[in-house]
This record gives sequence, C-alpha cells and structure tokens, in this order.
Amino acid sequence: MTRIDAKFAALRAEGKKGFVAYMMAGDPDMATSLAIMQGMPGAGVDVIELGMPFTDPMADGPTIQLAGQRALEGGQTLQMTLDMVAAFRATDTTTPIVLMGYYNPIYSRGVDRFLADAKAAGIDGLIVVDLPPEEDDELCLPAQAAGLNFIRLATPTTDAKRLPTVLQNTSGFVYYVSITGITGAAAAEAAHVAPEVARIKAATDLPVIVGFGIRTPDNARDIAGIADGCVVGSAIVAEIAAGKSVDQVLAFVKGLADGAHSA
Repeated sequence: MTRIDAKFAALRAEGKKGFVAYMMAGDPDMATSLAIMQGMPGAGVDVIELGMPFTDPMADGPTIQLAGQRALEGGQTLQMTLDMVAAFRATDTTTPIVLMGYYNPIYSRGVDRFLADAKAAGIDGLIVVDLPPEEDDELCLPAQAAGLNFIRLATPTTDAKRLPTVLQNTSGFVYYVSITGITGAAAAEAAHVAPEVARIKAATDLPVIVGFGIRTPDNARDIAGIADGCVVGSAIVAEIAAGKSVDQVLAFVKGLADGAHSA
C-alpha cells in the first residue's frame, strides 16, 4: 500500500473528501517553492501534486505554462525537483506526493534511473499526461513494479469504449478532468461533472478526484461533494505568480482545503 492508498483509505474511514493541491516545483524559486510545499499539509492538503517544469507543457494553460517558464529560467532541473521532495521528506514522511509532468525529462534521464531516484526521494505516484495507455510498457508498468502509483486522467471525451483501457493499469486514484481543454480554462460545474464521476465510479473501485476549473472554496466543496475529492492547481499557481507571500499562499490553500473538507 502506497502513501496515496493509505491516505484515501483514511479519508474514506473518516467519511471525508480529499483535497489535492498542485504547485510547480521551483516557482518562483526553489526556496520559496519548498517553503510553500512544506506548509501545505498544515493548510489541510491531503495530497501534494508537484509539477515538473517542462518547455512544452501541451496540456497546461497559460498560468501553469508561465510557472514552468519561471522555474526553468530560475534554473530548476529534474534533479532539483527530486531534491525538493527529499528535503520535504526530512520533516514529513506521511503526506503523499504525486509528480506531474511530461515524459521527455523522464526519458532523458532514463526510466530505470528516474524510478529509482524518484522512489528514493520519496515520490509516491506519477501523472504523465503525454503517455497513453498504449504505451504502458514504457513507464506505467515499470513504475508500478517499483512501487509507485501511476495515475491516469479520464476526460469528458473518454467514452464507454475507451474507459476500460484508461482504467486498466491505473492505481492510486483516477484524475477526472472536468472540462474539455487546458488547465485553468473554465469553471467546473458540479451538475455537469456528477454524471461523469458516477460513470467512472461504476467502472472502478479507485477514488475519483476531479480537477481543472476549481478556483474557490465553494467550488471546491461542490465538486468534492460529487466525487472523492478535488484538485486545485491554476488558482494556487496564480497566487504565487501574483507575488503573494508564503503565508498568504498557504492561507488561500487552506480556504480551498476547508471547502473541500466541508463537502
């Protein structure tokens, strides 16, 4: 059982919904980024989703694209991102960390080396948005063999024929993308999302966590209420981009977490 599995089992036992917070590693710099990351569990974050900066983030909207650019311009590397995780683990051995990004940096490092280093640093799961299920031999299956969850995205266009393929080797949780398009593009509507979440839950025992388009505590509550939890990314990254202090960012995160937990 991974930390992710244990966290969702504990939430289920308490009758609570999960709150997942996304941030970009190294934005605006590594020290600030690490301080925000270290403060997230205290702000109510159940799972931290840590972005790996990449030059061509095709699934991300302008807010997260710019965060990646800032991180890369500041010198952030994959090794520094793993070092961030290791530093976090020095004081927190329980909060699950999911590394989210694209395959190119992993491929460049070498899959076996990357998986060994990620596991040693304290990563619990991976979301790699540009590797479809047809490429599971490439990273998904080796990751699971190494003890890491491989979390797949389902979308409004994942029809009944495609869904079993998407779910086949998914573990940890299913990330349901609530809108068609890129991150931060539109607001998620619980009424529209609920039937899709029910459809996915009928096909898997995994928790279904909804992301994209969640910006306010009320929105987090509404979306978490029809799923097993929610993910907020762009809204948090926008606070960091606005130059807010670590405490201000964490206060914003706490409001979202409180919203999700009140569902």
